Amino acid sequence: MPIESGNPAPDFELPDETGTLRRLSDFRGKPVVLYFYPKDDTLGCTAEACNFRDDYSAYEKAGVEILGVSPDTVKSHVKFKQKYGLPFPLLADEDHKVCELYGVWALKKFMGREYMGVLRTTFLIDAQGQIVRVFENVKPAEHSAELLSELKVS
Repeated sequence: MPIESGNPAPDFELPDETGTLRRLSDFRGKPVVLYFYPKDDTLGCTAEACNFRDDYSAYEKAGVEILGVSPDTVKSHVKFKQKYGLPFPLLADEDHKVCELYGVWALKKFMGREYMGVLRTTFLIDAQGQIVRVFENVKPAEHSAELLSELKVS
């Protein structure tokens, strides 16, 4: 069960696609879109990331940071980011500790098979580090527009 809105966003430290360690607390003072996705370069995850990319100037104008998190490796993130020209950091949570911390690592079912994986979930975090809203089971192609609407940004 993901952490609920109104709670402080748990701090964490993960490497980005360059291997630089990023802490959530480093982004205090700015709103943050913290989105968890299952896997680099898959259909839904690519659609979601590319929509964030296409809308990136609106997020920048509003002073909002975007951070993508998946259990992929730093090397995988490098390829994904370069292939699609993604302008925001992708964080590698290889041991899925941060996914677990946020309650998005769970049992999933696909084609009759059960496995552990990431529930596509986004946390909107305010400048003080509080979770404002949790978006669960997001639709990748519509999610960026949904967030911009929530942020009242055009």
